[in-house]
Amino acid sequence: MRAVAVFALSLALAACGQHDSSSAKTAPPPGGPVETQPPNGKGQSPAFPGQTRAPLRTTKTAFEVQTVASGLENPWGLAFLSDGRLLVTERPGRLRLVEKGGALSPPVEGLPAVEAKEQGGLLDLALDPAFDRNHLIYFTYLEPRPKGSGIAVARGKLIQAGGKPRLEAVKVIFRAEPGVEDDKNVGSRLVFAPDGNLFVTIGDRFKTRDKAQTLDNDLGKVVRITPEGGVPPANPFVNRPGARPEIWSYGHRNPEAAAINPKTDRLWVIEHGAKGGDELNIPQGGKNYGWPVITYGVDYSGAPIGEGTQKPGMEQPAYYWDPVIAPSGMAFYEGEKFPAWKGSLFVGSLRGRHLARLTLNGDRVVGEERLLVDLGERIRDVRVGPDGLIYLLTDNPKGRILRLAPKA
Repeated sequence: MRAVAVFALSLALAACGQHDSSSAKTAPPPGGPVETQPPNGKGQSPAFPGQTRAPLRTTKTAFEVQTVASGLENPWGLAFLSDGRLLVTERPGRLRLVEKGGALSPPVEGLPAVEAKEQGGLLDLALDPAFDRNHLIYFTYLEPRPKGSGIAVARGKLIQAGGKPRLEAVKVIFRAEPGVEDDKNVGSRLVFAPDGNLFVTIGDRFKTRDKAQTLDNDLGKVVRITPEGGVPPANPFVNRPGARPEIWSYGHRNPEAAAINPKTDRLWVIEHGAKGGDELNIPQGGKNYGWPVITYGVDYSGAPIGEGTQKPGMEQPAYYWDPVIAPSGMAFYEGEKFPAWKGSLFVGSLRGRHLARLTLNGDRVVGEERLLVDLGERIRDVRVGPDGLIYLLTDNPKGRILRLAPKA
């Protein structure tokens, strides 16, 4: 009877759109970590205290969940226009404008063909820093190729006059090499750095995971390019024979979350592990982040992966999850609408179906809280809007754009 009552309460909270930030499936013990399930990596130990299973830290912030728009098929990436409208990608290959009242435009015309299989399709997007002047948008997608498919970055000019929105002068500025006949672990977040260069995260494509450790390809890498697709001269491998010059860091598995920390201007990336071992990394130029040689996860069969969890010359994650939460999308909160959340890092969870709020002390995670557990939605992307509210994309065939607002 107690389980029925808890379930009924969860449904009621979801129906009214009101949530208490302390909601969780299983309450952790006082002072204990928010994660209460046993890890998959048996016998593993973190490299330093606090690297995993941070204690529950809640602010008891009351908020409500508002539906901004619905009727989206597996939305993936979100951006804000200065006039209050939104741009959103749908993984099957559509880009839409969202009006202030939530109405969806017809699909934006002029996009290239995408390979929308498994995890592939039309993925992330970002506005040019000078968008209000040049109307350029950048987007990533899985591009069909004669041999398999590969992540591509393209840009185009958004034209909104004369009825249907469209993209003009679309140009592919970067193609990850090589093409691969697999549609998993594609990564594909897109982030403008303060210096104007563009970071792109690229997954290992699953069957080719060992390529994450070699520099003659873009798989399992974070790359840094110019807005025109060129190579910044200060990239770490520009003068190394046999290395692709666009590579910034390597040894990554499937990075589906990336953002610039506004306090340090440094890139933070979160990547999917296998069975366990989701990682938060702060990639430095030229550094090796270990996959698949070292990892805190195990294979889906339960077999170990690589050589363990630590090795000289390979970087440790700043934080990791085991079991996985399947992270996708992240945003640092520096807004004014939620004062108690200022300085927090918000991370979407696909497998865990929640929104993780991480309390930070510099580059360390010192607390974790799991929000929206009762909502039961896969969270694909997390953004902070110009209004200081938090926006989310839900990943399903009837996806929505949600907004967290202070509870009145």
